Amino acid sequence: MALILDTNALSAFADGDEKLLRAIENEAELALPVIVLGEYLYGIQQSRLRASYESWIKVNLPFFDLLPIARETAERYSEIRRELRAAGTPIPTNDLWIAALAKHHRMRLVTRDVHFRAIHGLHVQTW
Repeated sequence: MALILDTNALSAFADGDEKLLRAIENEAELALPVIVLGEYLYGIQQSRLRASYESWIKVNLPFFDLLPIARETAERYSEIRRELRAAGTPIPTNDLWIAALAKHHRMRLVTRDVHFRAIHGLHVQTW
């Protein structure tokens, strides 16, 4: 099963986090939701290491499968949001979309955000 990186995982990857790198080293396919790319680009705009991170993403982005939002993603988003609302456990909107992409593509999500564990049927991996 391929992996989708959440924004905190992408940041850790860019920073060379050894635990994360060991956790994903045997994966043949790594994917990024367009939402994660947007969050990452926004985040590095405020970084004092902006030039370094911009260079890193320019070099490394081609190695990721960039996942756009499609109709099936929107259907998964709707289901997840309804389930979480009924359970009284809402999560941030961007994370709903990231989870929807993970479910749509049947991929594990690599993240440190524990709220993803509230989503039924989402495979979450931490490091």
